[in-house]
Amino acid sequence: MYLPEHFTERRVDVLHRLIEAHPLGTLVTLAADGPDANHLPFEISPDPAPFGTLRGHVARANPVWRTGASGAPALVVFHGPGGYVSPALYPSKREDARVVPTWNYVVVHAHGRLRAIEDPAWLRAFVERLTRRHEASRQEPWQVSDAPEEFVEKMLRGIVGLELPIERLVGKSKLSQNRSPADRRGTEAGLRREGGAAGEALADWMRGAAKVGGEA
Repeated sequence: MYLPEHFTERRVDVLHRLIEAHPLGTLVTLAADGPDANHLPFEISPDPAPFGTLRGHVARANPVWRTGASGAPALVVFHGPGGYVSPALYPSKREDARVVPTWNYVVVHAHGRLRAIEDPAWLRAFVERLTRRHEASRQEPWQVSDAPEEFVEKMLRGIVGLELPIERLVGKSKLSQNRSPADRRGTEAGLRREGGAAGEALADWMRGAAKVGGEA
């Protein structure tokens, strides 16, 4: 990934929060016929330090877990908020027309070696944990024990767990840090005004980057 210094995000807690908020990752592995990509929800654990561990699961019919069984290197990509930025949002446009559109975004790359896990107890605990997390906001959360036990056991036999201890965690926050403070404020305000919920989320990340940079 091309990573200019001013777009680099190194804070592990920030990168973990992005993964927690946007858990659908793109798992990239090297298959016999070339690169392969699978899209899976992941859980991030802070242990072991410094980067933690990703955990997920796939259907047993998905051959990617056999890649994991060999301990092959893998990459998981997580996308946070992103959106188009019009040069019309820059106050500097009124003084100098030499401005162009861009795309702001936040992304995390997690590198490591994949492990496949077939242990039924591990799989059940993982599925229950994942379910609790994603059902937590519902008034009447569904839980694994709501399904008949024989059905649950059958479903568990049809999946394989994946674990990726993170060896390298790379974050990129392209949030107009290369523009002037006035242009960044104009972009943030414009995204909040014109971008709907996605623009609001991107603007929140811009506000966080501004605070880290010392802006009011």
